[in-house]
Amino acid sequence: MGLAPGTASATPEDDAVAAARSERDAAAAQVGAISAELAQAEASAAAAHQAAQIALQEYEERRAAQQEAQAAADAAAEAAVQAEAELARGRAQVVAFARSSYMQGSTTPGAAALMSAEGPAQLVERAALLDAAGSHRVDVVTQLTVLEAQATAAEDAAREAVQEATELEAQAGELLAAAQQQEVSARALTAELSVRRQTWEAELAEAQEVLYGAEGARDAAAAAAAAEQAAQSRPPATTSGSGSSSSGGSSSGSSSSGGASSGGASKPTGSTTAGTPTGSAVQVAIAAAKSQGGLPYSWGGGSSRGPSYGIPPDTGIFGFDCSGLTEYAYAAVGIAIGSTSRDQYWRFRDRTVAASDLQPGDLVFWANGSVYTSIYHVALYIGNGQVIQAPQSNDVVRISSMWFGSDYYGAVRPTG
Repeated sequence: MGLAPGTASATPEDDAVAAARSERDAAAAQVGAISAELAQAEASAAAAHQAAQIALQEYEERRAAQQEAQAAADAAAEAAVQAEAELARGRAQVVAFARSSYMQGSTTPGAAALMSAEGPAQLVERAALLDAAGSHRVDVVTQLTVLEAQATAAEDAAREAVQEATELEAQAGELLAAAQQQEVSARALTAELSVRRQTWEAELAEAQEVLYGAEGARDAAAAAAAAEQAAQSRPPATTSGSGSSSSGGSSSGSSSSGGASSGGASKPTGSTTAGTPTGSAVQVAIAAAKSQGGLPYSWGGGSSRGPSYGIPPDTGIFGFDCSGLTEYAYAAVGIAIGSTSRDQYWRFRDRTVAASDLQPGDLVFWANGSVYTSIYHVALYIGNGQVIQAPQSNDVVRISSMWFGSDYYGAVRPTG
């Protein structure tokens, strides 16, 4: 005497299951859309920050070239002033010679002296002196011509140097403006993502709870229906039983792993061309970097002299950027490694280190391309799979685990 299938009317449990299933599907679709949008936004923020780091290095290199050109311009201007002074003295000597010749009625002003000589001996002596003086006058005229040429050349050199310095300064300004715009945009996007992430995570948690609830309601409704159908199909019991059955419906809700991908890229092979590191120097460099632990990241901040205020938007933050920290570390042992991450790689490109051969003191680099000019980050390897670094804005100088990925560029070993 079983119930005929399909004859039962819809129950509240059926409606709840349908609603729960609809919410589950909607939540799953929303989670998928959120995940895709978040991944794309995070990639955009990372790319903007990397581009800003590269643009900053372009600015710093142009700025250094501008300073060299300005120094050359100052030296050329000083040389021009000196040449003009020499030229003025030479002209004064020629004018004095001309005035003396005119007043004496002869271009040989010593004629009167010869005529007034008291004897042959004095005549010979005065003739020799006047001959030397005449030669000096000729030298003065010749030197005057040379001085005029030198003064003109010095003025031309000074003018060209000033023009070059002006052009480099303008280029540096444009590059800095571009770098600042990219960095500000990257930070704004990152801040926006932080807020949106919190909202999304709350929505995701709520959707997950709805999903779990829907699955639980579905399982409970199915279990209740099965129990009811079984009870109706059983013949009446002839004896009373004391055992009560308990149906422990197990929720099989699947868990969702929201962990970030580790990248999965294997360590680059590369080759080691560097010699054995100097232990004492390396330890001093590492100690110098560690001594700055906790200082904030400051875009464009820090140098061989220590931490400093950065450039806009970090003019109010006293600390280091990534290359400023490594430059300071090696300055402690008297090794100049350069002020930008790509310059630090380029200077020691003939002393590379394979990933499997990393030693304390090696500089490790990351880039968004295959050429060294695409390097955007550097850290100091300190051994035991760790680096010390100034990571990014809103962070501090700290020790981190060494990581490899598709953007790992390589390593070098600085030596004096």
